[in-house]
Amino acid sequence: MEVLYKSTRSSQEPVRASMAILKGLTEDGGLFVPDHIPALDRSLKELATMRYQEIAYEVMKLYLTDFTEDELKNCIARAYDEKFDTEVIAPLTEAEGVYFLELFHGATIAFKDMALSILPHLLTTSAKKNHIKNEIVILTATSGDTGKAALAGFAGVEGTRIVVFYPKNGVSPIQEKQMVTQKGDNTFVVGICGNFDDAQTGVKKIFSDRQLCAEMEEKGFQFSSANSINIGRLVPQIVYYVYAYARLLAEGKIEEGQKINVVVPTGNFGNILAAYYAKNMGLPIGRLICASNDNKVLYDFFRTGIYDRNREFVLTSSPSMDILISSNLERLIYRIADDDPQRNALLMAALSGEGRYEITEQMRDKLQDFYGGYSTEEGTAATIRRIYESCGYVIDTHTAVAASVYEKYTEETGDRTPAVIASTASPFKFTRSVMNAIDQKYDNMTDFELVDELSRLANVAVPAAIEEIRSASVVHDSICDVEEMPDMVKRFLKL
Repeated sequence: MEVLYKSTRSSQEPVRASMAILKGLTEDGGLFVPDHIPALDRSLKELATMRYQEIAYEVMKLYLTDFTEDELKNCIARAYDEKFDTEVIAPLTEAEGVYFLELFHGATIAFKDMALSILPHLLTTSAKKNHIKNEIVILTATSGDTGKAALAGFAGVEGTRIVVFYPKNGVSPIQEKQMVTQKGDNTFVVGICGNFDDAQTGVKKIFSDRQLCAEMEEKGFQFSSANSINIGRLVPQIVYYVYAYARLLAEGKIEEGQKINVVVPTGNFGNILAAYYAKNMGLPIGRLICASNDNKVLYDFFRTGIYDRNREFVLTSSPSMDILISSNLERLIYRIADDDPQRNALLMAALSGEGRYEITEQMRDKLQDFYGGYSTEEGTAATIRRIYESCGYVIDTHTAVAASVYEKYTEETGDRTPAVIASTASPFKFTRSVMNAIDQKYDNMTDFELVDELSRLANVAVPAAIEEIRSASVVHDSICDVEEMPDMVKRFLKL
């Protein structure tokens, strides 16, 4: 059955998957959502015999219904190849009785690689399917990881250009160096004087700037997005939850049909939303444990039913989660509002205007599968240290937020359902924070001395993504204020 994509904010005509991927955002400023969530059509036992690439096809074919089998399999084969440093793509590592789903074995050592390795291929295939002659300009805001993963995915891809905005003082040194050393004539990286929410809001404004879009059309360009607001980012993320379940089943860790809990360090809400979609496809997931850092807007939302971004923005050691406007939450709000675009649009207008909204009791009742928790900076560091000392396994700060929240969850509920923690980044990406958590004595080392020491401690080779930036030259040094973002885009495109 064909899946069409409609807007979360109006009853405009639904579009096919390829057009939703091309557009990124709907014309009314909403997000594309599937008109129904398809059910898995392979048994869990069958899935347990498959490689990652095969499971990717079985999941994605259900959502991208206007792609032919050859088109989709070609995109998958080109995405999940030797760019990953392990054939299994997303290994499961057991530590302290929990399964860490390692999503950081791609080119930029963060979970964003899982979707951004395939998005360029989905996008260029979509352009051909829809006879698009314009050059596609990818416009992206990043809190740290999406930027480099998108740059790596799109660099050199014919018919595309990519512009990435990041908060100049809101990412780790390694994250920044990964971005500003990116090569490729079709890439452009800009640091903004503001935080991630400022960058994300600025990008959304550019998308809705009709005059700029008309000017671009005239010059043979059109915008699309590589942020998790693009449905082409969300669908590939569903895959790794199905894969994790299949691996646990194949290895005899669980029995067919047995539930697992999923724990996700959460910022923009795309990753945990993918787990929610997987659950609604029939994957036996029990609780969806949403882990926040000190920017605990989602924790407060799940506790009170009120989403309120009017609060202090905290810079933490888990910068990819330093977000107060979780864009993908809108897709969940739309669903619990009974797919009513008018109700959802009113709530989003309240968020845009007053900075807050409150959902009804009936809507809250539909969130029982979710558990919200948060970890302080001290709790995050203590979790890194504890897991390293107990079993020698080193996790990054974002994964530690999830592990810390999961520990609180089990203490509070006594629920010992087998759990998968989404391990969203390599510890090498946040070396200083990780090493300081293990022992403060490391604080006087340089960033790359810390890299080598972490490699020794964890008994893990330094990832290629880190080795290649040791001596790389800075290619991008542009900085601007938020209101100058459209001008930076025009400058890059020579408009």
